[in-house]
Amino acid sequence: MNDNRTRPDPQLYDLIVVGASFAGLIAARAAAHRDLRVAVLDAKTEPGARVRTTGLLVKEAIEECDIPSALTRKIPGARLYAPNGQNIDLFAPGYYFLATDTAAIMRWLAREAARAGADLFFGARFEEATLADDLIHIHGHNLKARYLLGADGAKSRVAKCFALGRNSEFLIGMESEYEETPTVDPDFLHCFIDSRLAPGYLGWVVPGVNMTQVGLAVSDSPFGAPRKLDFDAFLKRIDPSFALWNCEVKAKRSGPIPCGGLVSPIASRRVLLTGDAAGLVSPLTAGGIRLAFQYGRRAGAAISEYLQDGGADPGALMALEYPKFALKKWMRRAWSAAPPNALINAALFTPPMRALAQWIYFQKRGSRPSPLSANVEGPFRRFV
Repeated sequence: MNDNRTRPDPQLYDLIVVGASFAGLIAARAAAHRDLRVAVLDAKTEPGARVRTTGLLVKEAIEECDIPSALTRKIPGARLYAPNGQNIDLFAPGYYFLATDTAAIMRWLAREAARAGADLFFGARFEEATLADDLIHIHGHNLKARYLLGADGAKSRVAKCFALGRNSEFLIGMESEYEETPTVDPDFLHCFIDSRLAPGYLGWVVPGVNMTQVGLAVSDSPFGAPRKLDFDAFLKRIDPSFALWNCEVKAKRSGPIPCGGLVSPIASRRVLLTGDAAGLVSPLTAGGIRLAFQYGRRAGAAISEYLQDGGADPGALMALEYPKFALKKWMRRAWSAAPPNALINAALFTPPMRALAQWIYFQKRGSRPSPLSANVEGPFRRFV
């Protein structure tokens, strides 16, 4: 391991990561394990502060990064609600989602990065940097780096500073955490499709870790017109099923979710973007944590190989490896058009739409009938 005491310049790092995000901390750990001297800068006062995500993981995410089970809760299925209140249950053999204590996971990831040897600087906002003599000079912090990785979120300051691609299409989301309530079936993600309340996306109720998470997100229309997010109307819609009016609100959050796909360019000399900063978020589902784990780790490894062994330029390499989301970008535009609720009510329970919903939630992982379904109507299982 590198020893700061043997270095002639203690302010010089091999890699500085901006953003103690999922992608940033995974990248820092990967690079530090490969014996790079790594620093992480983040404006937050501590890891896990100001969480802005539901923190829902697909099963593949923990195949990229083993998360302690005590910080998660398995959810085996998804229940889709049509605007008229009918619903459909979706499962896949051996598959599950994971609700998480997101703040606790961020603290755990920070400890893992520090254990690998990374220096973590919280309360350290990135404002400006310049490249000179193949070193990145971080203004205001008296730090230098041989490489800079921007993992600083949807509105990346690193991207702005180095004239890299920036996210321009967003969902606007809002979420409240309630005390855990028995009115929410813990075996399902509860997803509400309604073009009046959630045009371009959906509303959700998630049986979380010692809490219930309730959220709503909307997209702008494909014609650029802003849309209103009416969270109170959504709560009124779901109240007959979940009776959340009598539950304590523990936390609230809101913010933009990038949905335009990969930005371009993702890199310049000695600088690379990853995670939300790079647009590594599914344009269709807005899921990005698995991608943050996968490509944060790859970015850390690629930078290590470049600096230590003369490997391929990380920017060129990641430009080939990062997903382009071509199909999902097309589907995002179609869904942002917000088909009328009457059409959703008529189509959701048809075989083609059920197959599409199964693909969106589980890709090619198959399906099985719900073990909780006792009612059978025609060829479908459990419409209430």
